[in-house]
Amino acid sequence: MRRENIKHKKSVDFAVPEKTNCILLIEDCLQMLKSLPDGSVQLILIDPPYNLDLAEWDSFDDYISWASKWLEESYRVLSDNGSIVIFGGTQFQGEKSGDLTEIIHYCRHKTKFRLVNTIVWYYKNGMSAHRYFANRHEEAIWLTKTDKYFFDLDAVRVPYGEKELRDALKDKRLIPENVMKGKNPTNVWEIGRLNGNSLERVGHPTQKPVEIIRRFVRALSYPDSVVLDFFAGSGTTGRVCIEEKRNCIMCDIEESSKSYFALHIKNMIKAGNIAQYNESKNLDSFFSDVYKRSLQETDLFSNV
Repeated sequence: MRRENIKHKKSVDFAVPEKTNCILLIEDCLQMLKSLPDGSVQLILIDPPYNLDLAEWDSFDDYISWASKWLEESYRVLSDNGSIVIFGGTQFQGEKSGDLTEIIHYCRHKTKFRLVNTIVWYYKNGMSAHRYFANRHEEAIWLTKTDKYFFDLDAVRVPYGEKELRDALKDKRLIPENVMKGKNPTNVWEIGRLNGNSLERVGHPTQKPVEIIRRFVRALSYPDSVVLDFFAGSGTTGRVCIEEKRNCIMCDIEESSKSYFALHIKNMIKAGNIAQYNESKNLDSFFSDVYKRSLQETDLFSNV
């Protein structure tokens, strides 16, 4: 009953478990996706290869044919109130390009995904350029299966400054209760890139800041729900899910992901965040534990 009107719920409406489950699988993402149950995932959060020939895992002769396979599987495993976020760029460099324009075109014409937002990640520090205007942003697209998607704006509101708050409270068009919660962060996020000395760094070349991943996890999933990252890379999604009490399935074809994720756990402990989670041995045990907690919570609600 508690999930019937999930689009109107917030994270605070859900029970927070003491420990959630996390698993990191080293295998091909398509193989892993086919082993997941239908509708079993609340949030898919991925930063796929861009076909830039950075390494063997970043080179495809026909990028969109490959991407279409994991997009179709993603649609199947995503819940009706779930979301998928895909990081990327829009610099089309030819037919081999793995940019978001191609993915959006495919989703629009070949799938039933709905495009809710394009999020622009703006940063002040970046590489210089002489043959084009220097890039200072990247993009991410937010897609859903239906219009019943879960979205917790209150969990990611940005506090007003003192003067901003006074001015906002004077604005008769705004609801004072919502004003006190903070403002909508909009679809343009100014978050600095990770520099070489960042304490978040674990060594992966395309590691995203924790703050970006945390905002998506908080807004589009709820405590004890399942988050999936099948291009795990640095393992940042796993770290955020542990801290935010979400269950996480990570997958990557590179064995080095295990080392990166282990460094995240060490960094969490150094920062005073006790890494309380169950490390599942396989997907069967992962879903078994999650399902058991779900049944217990349903029993609690039925007695209210």
